Amino acid sequence: MADDLPTLAARAAELAAHDDETAERAVLGITGPPGAGKSTLGERLAQAVAALGVGVVRVPMDGFHLANAELVRLGRRDRKGAIDTFDVDGYAALLRRARTVRARAVYAPDFDREVHQPVAGSIPVLPEARLVITEGNYLLSPDPAWRAVRGLLDEVWYCELASDERVRRLVARHERFGKAADAARAWVASVDEPNAAAIAAWRDTADLVVDVASLGLPAGRD
Repeated sequence: MADDLPTLAARAAELAAHDDETAERAVLGITGPPGAGKSTLGERLAQAVAALGVGVVRVPMDGFHLANAELVRLGRRDRKGAIDTFDVDGYAALLRRARTVRARAVYAPDFDREVHQPVAGSIPVLPEARLVITEGNYLLSPDPAWRAVRGLLDEVWYCELASDERVRRLVARHERFGKAADAARAWVASVDEPNAAAIAAWRDTADLVVDVASLGLPAGRD
């Protein structure tokens, strides 16, 4: 278990420590249940790695949410965020390109929480980037499609946070983005927490467990 940001940054930078400019990029995955602090850790870690002189970029899995219209068509709109509400094949294809294409920019989508939709072409993975940090709930899933994602990651770190604090952050986040308090609590109980239980079952397959509370990071958008 790790609880120190400089140590984490040094470990992440080491993944990209090679002199061959034509070699594949390193890709670090950050996973954990909803509300555990993946996005905040990814942001702070990228800043700390950049300060070490390593080119780094964040490519969050959230950019591969299926569009709301497609979730409606599939009958999954009421459980957005579940494992089958993401374009896993598109995510794997993007990570593969981000690893291997070094001569030109590779463009990745991001997720706009104001409109609750993915936005294509938002994040450039520039040629000088040597490390890609990607955050997502299901990076350790044993499902065959998600195992293809795991195979593209040099390491996967699991964010751990006490469940009561994690739920408090989740409810606050849903309220911040427009849900009434009762609706926010209901969504957390019926959608986020079943997902969290599945994700927690894969914790022991991570390369590293990060004690998020010990890092002292503020509650973010994760």
